[in-house]
Amino acid sequence: MTVERYIRVFAGLFIIVSLLLGVEASPLFVSPWALAFTAFVGLNLFQFGFTNVCPLGWMLKKLGVPESRIACS
Repeated sequence: MTVERYIRVFAGLFIIVSLLLGVEASPLFVSPWALAFTAFVGLNLFQFGFTNVCPLGWMLKKLGVPESRIACS
């Protein structure tokens, strides 16, 4: 997998987990403040779209994960 795919997987996973922890109807409910993490992930993805700067992407590159290649031309 590439850096961009890992970013999408991690963002999706974190959003699902924070929703499970923050929605009162969930059996894993902890606190409505868990939804703040959902907002943080969303804002980070939003700024990543404009600036192409992502802390997770930087860490994954340092760990040697390959960057994405053009799939089709």
